[in-house]
Amino acid sequence: MLRWERQETQEARMFKNIIDLFTQEETKTQPEPSYSRERVKVAACVLMLEVARIDEEFSDDERDHILKTLRERYSLSDADARELLEVSTQTREQSVDIWQFTHQINKLCPVKEKIEIVEEVWRVVVADGGIHGNESSFMRKLGTLLNLTRHQIVDAKVKILEEARGAG
Repeated sequence: MLRWERQETQEARMFKNIIDLFTQEETKTQPEPSYSRERVKVAACVLMLEVARIDEEFSDDERDHILKTLRERYSLSDADARELLEVSTQTREQSVDIWQFTHQINKLCPVKEKIEIVEEVWRVVVADGGIHGNESSFMRKLGTLLNLTRHQIVDAKVKILEEARGAG
């Protein structure tokens, strides 16, 4: 087996173990840093999936955007990004709400990284052509759950809308 194939296999196993990490009770010991980063990846992906599905339509544009974000933001191969998307989907389906995911982000990320995650979620919102239905409401709720101010959420929204206008 080639070195990179072994690494992909190890990463794929790590993603699969993330589901267990979210469902286990937290201990007082600090999780390993690699698992902490994997938790953040899954949590961020779950948030992007949640907003993409809020209008009960998960468009190809939204899916492609999420995969692109995962590849670029976390330096993943296409296969690993797809695996992360699948693990995140399964993890979300096994959860009651998004609190556990925002809790992980709050625990493991500084404010700057939380804002970057919110920006990625806003990019998913506008990936299908604009802001629809309950997406704005979800983003306000997300800001509250991530302990961000309304101003920080609005600034992220304005930044992403300006990006979208510039690209279009």
